[in-house]
Amino acid sequence: MAIRVLIVDDHAIVRAGMRMLLEGDTAIEIVGEGETGEDALRLARTLSPDVIVMDVTMPQMDGVEATRRIKAEKPGMTVLAVSIHEGIDYFFQMLQAGSSGYVPKRAAPDDLVRAIHTVADGKVFLEPGVAKELVADYLQRVQGGEEQHSYDGLTEREREVLTHIAEGETNREIALHLSIAAKTVDRHCENIMQKLNLHSRTELVKYAIRKHLISLDDAE
Repeated sequence: MAIRVLIVDDHAIVRAGMRMLLEGDTAIEIVGEGETGEDALRLARTLSPDVIVMDVTMPQMDGVEATRRIKAEKPGMTVLAVSIHEGIDYFFQMLQAGSSGYVPKRAAPDDLVRAIHTVADGKVFLEPGVAKELVADYLQRVQGGEEQHSYDGLTEREREVLTHIAEGETNREIALHLSIAAKTVDRHCENIMQKLNLHSRTELVKYAIRKHLISLDDAE
């Protein structure tokens, strides 16, 4: 079944370019387009896309607020952020709002296609350039004594699961790698979140990066 995609960007030429690119992939179906955050909300409700490709900076309601509202109404809906801005602050804002990935508009066309497939599969997409900035920022915070958590309270197996989550693997993939049942992975994830007082898979990814469970080489 094709991945149903909604494109939201305030520039018509950008939307047209994305449509042309994505229509070249038979596994992707464009179900609609919008140019504002309000459009994103309305079309998310009426079209129920699998993935919303969301511009970050738009007039009236921006992509951050639109993502936050969509995830509040439909937690299972997936948002992929795209932006001309490459500052790490924009990435953090979209990640915190509920985005499953961030692709700079200067990225290679194949990166956008790959990102859509990645987030549609329940994984987190970190474009290499953004990933390096993210990892460097978190490592600086850890080295500076910030972001203290109860990592030592995790079992060895929970640390293994956390590492695989940080690499963007689904629970099913983690189960295969560790030769355990998918339900066991689910239980480990629940225990990890409880111990670390975290509330989403994305937060687990951020935590794992802070703890240097993903290296700079892995992020490339």
